[in-house]
Amino acid sequence: MQSLQNKKILLGISGGIASYKTATLARRLIDVGAEVRVVMTSGAQAFITPLTLQALTGNPVHTDLLDPAAEAAMGHIELARWADIIVIAPASANLMARLVNGFADDLLTTLCLATDVPILIAPAMNRLMWSNAATQDNAKTLTARGYTLLGPDEGAQACGETGAGRMLEPEDIRDRVVQFATNNGVTPISKHAGSPMPTPSEHNPAANQPSAFAEHHKSLAGLHIVITAGPTVEPIDPVRYITNRSSGKMGFALATAAVKQQAKVTLIAGPVSLSTPPGVTRIDVDTAKSMHAAALNAVHGADVFISVAAVADYRVEQVAQEKIKKNDNAMTLTLVRNPDILASIAAMPERPFCVGFAAETEHVEKYARGKLTKKKLDLIAANHVGQPDNPVFGSDTNSLEVFWPTDGHQHIPAAPKKQVAAQLLDIIAERLPTS
Repeated sequence: MQSLQNKKILLGISGGIASYKTATLARRLIDVGAEVRVVMTSGAQAFITPLTLQALTGNPVHTDLLDPAAEAAMGHIELARWADIIVIAPASANLMARLVNGFADDLLTTLCLATDVPILIAPAMNRLMWSNAATQDNAKTLTARGYTLLGPDEGAQACGETGAGRMLEPEDIRDRVVQFATNNGVTPISKHAGSPMPTPSEHNPAANQPSAFAEHHKSLAGLHIVITAGPTVEPIDPVRYITNRSSGKMGFALATAAVKQQAKVTLIAGPVSLSTPPGVTRIDVDTAKSMHAAALNAVHGADVFISVAAVADYRVEQVAQEKIKKNDNAMTLTLVRNPDILASIAAMPERPFCVGFAAETEHVEKYARGKLTKKKLDLIAANHVGQPDNPVFGSDTNSLEVFWPTDGHQHIPAAPKKQVAAQLLDIIAERLPTS
């Protein structure tokens, strides 16, 4: 797997029984090359001792906001500047609430306010605490502010209950940190590049080796990307039609994000009330057949095709030329299959890199991987629709499970659709074949 070689990871631990897993996480991060320093809240110390983490990381563990020795050199500020990335695992409901409200009453929350590096948090709490409206609002606020949530997972909990709220396993968190570092690599800003993190006996931040958090991933600049978005409408008569709940927001977010990455973008849109993103070539369609024709025409010479649109699977066999009158208690419509746009393009002899979307209400991975294989796609992004915390349709937020052949998988946690779009494009860029 890819590594965190030379990355400086500040590992925060808040109070919760899942704290015991963080000892393993520290070792797993070190195993892939990271230098790890640990900050513990007072609650965390009730579950696991600082000495354990010190022995595992080989570095002093930091617990006090106002350590007289460290503060002689503004220790908490230097600690914030030292890190390339902050990972908090577990992140309790209390810690999430304090981060949302800007608290700085202990070392960990102060560091989060005093840094400009990415912060990844792995929630861990009882299932009812996680599903509580206050916690869900806090999670959405944190993601909107740029925090990345890792999980939580579902399963048996220490309280004896089963449900969502369980912290991800250490290896899973490590893998997601590695993937995040790869897809979102940043170079430390000049004001703290090279700043060491002082120990209690070392307060002179002399010359030091600069941190190396820059991971160079492939670029979409100059590539032609074709995206379908929104619903299609299938007429029944001049007044009525069959459609679905798609708003087009995810497809438009991808178009916007692709232009920001300097790609050439053609957006084929079903009937939506969204403005055309700047720099995007837009083609408006209505039915599945018209979208099929527009897509087949647009993808010639394209590099990437992303099928986000919620295309109607069926259309009415015979569209009435006049409005159908309400005469009987029941009406029968004969439906026929619409062309499969994505499968048609994926089967082209010289086709672009093909990315599908799957909106599923159950068995998300099973059905998504089935489509991935059946349609011979390069990548598929699936979402679990109809969930209280992830309505998807019409919402400004989304979360995705991204799958590719050879059992590849990456989770994109719930966040604003524009942020999810940027992360998905990074995954696509990494998966593109080299020329």
